[in-house]
Amino acid sequence: MRSVILSAAVSVSVFAAGAWSQDAPALDREQLLEDLRILAADEMEGREAGSPGGARARAYIVERLEAIGAAPVGESYEHAFTFQTREDPDKDITGVNILARIEGTSDSNRIMVVSAHYDHEGMDGGEIWNGADDNASGVAAALAIASDFVADPPEHDVIFAIVDAEEKGLQGARAFVADPPVPQDDIAFNLNLDMVAMSDERILWAVGTYHYPFLVPLVETVAARADVSMPMGYDEPTEVPGGDWTLLTDSGAFHRAGIPFIYLGVDFHPHYHQPTDTYENMTLDFFQDASAAIVDFAREADERLDAIGEASGR
Repeated sequence: MRSVILSAAVSVSVFAAGAWSQDAPALDREQLLEDLRILAADEMEGREAGSPGGARARAYIVERLEAIGAAPVGESYEHAFTFQTREDPDKDITGVNILARIEGTSDSNRIMVVSAHYDHEGMDGGEIWNGADDNASGVAAALAIASDFVADPPEHDVIFAIVDAEEKGLQGARAFVADPPVPQDDIAFNLNLDMVAMSDERILWAVGTYHYPFLVPLVETVAARADVSMPMGYDEPTEVPGGDWTLLTDSGAFHRAGIPFIYLGVDFHPHYHQPTDTYENMTLDFFQDASAAIVDFAREADERLDAIGEASGR
């Protein structure tokens, strides 16, 4: 997440956290932690795009989607793409997105895409950059949404885009938006998850309402019943370094295509893009509560998807 390290924060008032609703979706908290632990394990070698560790992480995610019962998009969960980096613009690098789909119960053609990148920085000088928060956490939360939606199908079709090469310039998300598996106009909303496991202050930011103010009631509704604080912000043009996250994670690719988004993620912290971004250093109670709120957010967004599409003209 956020390929340039930025330190300043924007002052935005925080909604008071409410009690978690008894009717909220159930969350398998042990499985959530297991997914985080495995994806951030040393065996994954930091999950750099194109690396053996990235392939091992991909195999685990595919295995989990199969076990959950989320169907592949097309004949395979894996969808390869090529990209180039600024450092070596003449060299083609292969990335692999993981795409799954859960069919909705209604006849609406509107689709929600839940995105999270599974790659990280890999290794440096033999040291593993595990990327527990960035972004094993977002993938684990996305798997929790998939499990919930398979158990209780959503109204609309939901595509899970577990994308590669975010750390190389949002390459997987850009490839998905450029060549989506469904008509792009049918994608009414993107829920992006990037860094949701580390916050001593128990704050999960909701980014995107500046661009799409009709999403404010969605955020307010979920925030009112979440066991974490869910303020809105970090999406307005500003001269403050680090004050606008709009284009710094995968939802930026959807935004550039005019697709409304909410990006849920924590603020910068000392483990960001450091080898200390490990499972052991995460605030695990917060991560579990944040993931419960994320599952609830996905459910609420699905219920409002037709209204979101109408508001945005999609």
